[in-house]
Amino acid sequence: MNNTKGNGGLTNLIHRILNPKGAKNKLTNKRFNPEHADKLMSEERKVQLPQSKIIDYLKLTPTDKVADLGAGNGYFTIPIARNTTNTVYAVDIEPKMLDMLKENTTKERLDNIDYVISDLEDIQLPDNAVNKVLVSLVIHEVTNLETSINEIKRIIKPGGELLLIEWKAIETESGPPLDERISSNGMIKFLNTAGFSAEAIDLNAVHYAIKAELNEGEMEY
Repeated sequence: MNNTKGNGGLTNLIHRILNPKGAKNKLTNKRFNPEHADKLMSEERKVQLPQSKIIDYLKLTPTDKVADLGAGNGYFTIPIARNTTNTVYAVDIEPKMLDMLKENTTKERLDNIDYVISDLEDIQLPDNAVNKVLVSLVIHEVTNLETSINEIKRIIKPGGELLLIEWKAIETESGPPLDERISSNGMIKFLNTAGFSAEAIDLNAVHYAIKAELNEGEMEY
């Protein structure tokens, strides 16, 4: 479903953001290991990224159609599904994670979640499929940031909203290596150039969020 068009200026900006010293982009083969899925539901995570607080940033309504990209075992997917009667697309490249989510969904008796096995560079959803998108702690894993953001633009309706959560570009005891992280300022510059209106939110000592609205008329991808 990916029909991304070339954009030399955007590509150069990404290179400057990800490789400020000319280093080789290493954002490959960093997929989360399903064997560590219990960490995604840990008490520590609930303190750092409280579900209700994060979901509040999306300002969900009962009619919102939402894509949770990198849904994992449903840490955010399930509370999102509780807050809308419309479809929630749980998108993840790892089938094992979606199987865990299905088990959790059954326990919660939710019937509005669709499970989509997909990476973020060729998202298996139609154009303009949703009006809200959540991407939590997975953008640093993608091989091609420009392609992934263009795919998000493709599936989100003009005027729709993106909430992106990532690791701060600082040394921390947990999380990805520093050279895989993207600063909040860098991410804002990139999203604004890509056709969003973005602002940063300081979540905690190690995470930030970007809330971004896709500008009307930004249909080209």
